[in-house]
Amino acid sequence: MTGIFKQKTSSNIIVLLVYGLILKFNRFLNPAGGPLQQPEDHFLYNWLISLLKPLNIHPVLYVLFTFLLLFSQALLFNRICNDQKLLPRPNYLPAMAYMLTTSLFAEWNYFSAPLLANTFLIWIFYRMTTLPNIQKPAAAIFSIGVQIGIVTLLYRPAVVFVALVLLALFIMRPFRLKEWAINLLGITMPYYFLALVLYLGDQWDWNKIKPVFTISLPAIPSSVYNTISITLLVVPFMIGGYFVQSNLNKMYIHVRKSWSLLLLYLIMAMLIIMADGGSNYVSWMLCAVPITAFHAAMYFYIGSRRLPMILHWVIFGYAIYLNYVIKN
Repeated sequence: MTGIFKQKTSSNIIVLLVYGLILKFNRFLNPAGGPLQQPEDHFLYNWLISLLKPLNIHPVLYVLFTFLLLFSQALLFNRICNDQKLLPRPNYLPAMAYMLTTSLFAEWNYFSAPLLANTFLIWIFYRMTTLPNIQKPAAAIFSIGVQIGIVTLLYRPAVVFVALVLLALFIMRPFRLKEWAINLLGITMPYYFLALVLYLGDQWDWNKIKPVFTISLPAIPSSVYNTISITLLVVPFMIGGYFVQSNLNKMYIHVRKSWSLLLLYLIMAMLIIMADGGSNYVSWMLCAVPITAFHAAMYFYIGSRRLPMILHWVIFGYAIYLNYVIKN
């Protein structure tokens, strides 16, 4: 399977769709409830849920939308990896790895605020990687700020990603105070509109705006299955990280910076796990995108033909067992 996705052919989109359906089809057979709601959800997500609830949408439609969103995210991130040449040759390994890693936790396959936030974060990552090549970056920097503002209004702990954007400006661009001010203006823009809507609707409440969260250590995995899932995320990530580090001297400067951004992306996402992430693994989904890139690097760089295939089928087999037998 890794050999198939190592090629860049248009037919791989269909193969990826079938691959994803095999992994997640039990969700369609046993749809469990509607969208997830947590104390960390912010105004935009709560507002969206308040619109959807009166419609009494069948749970299977939420499952369908979640699958299509995950599939779209996989294709979008795969295209970004190919455009930015994160791997030496274009392929579909990032998309495959994304569909596979998002099958390792049941919470990652439900409609949730982190799921929606991931779509924006993938696009934000792409815009950040293109900053060095833009002659007039003001519009792009402002757009990145607006999107980060939207992400924080979907999920409160995502305010940590504001630091990621500022670090990206520091890495990708020469320091210009004007650009940083433009970015901060973009971040606050969604809050201006939200404050205006609340004020004009006579619903003003400061607690609806401020991204309050607390810092606490993540819960120790309560299930052996969660421990195995975490292990199957971490081990391929470490292997992929080793190969990326070994090949840095062969990469263009902008590719090295993109990998550095992915590592910073992962660090910020891990901080969110401690930012009032609760006892479940919903917030952990924000780690899926950067981890996926390193998983794809593992499948690509390992010289042996059998080893990546064995690693893939071990993870795939466990994901099938988790989704069809355990039925989280």
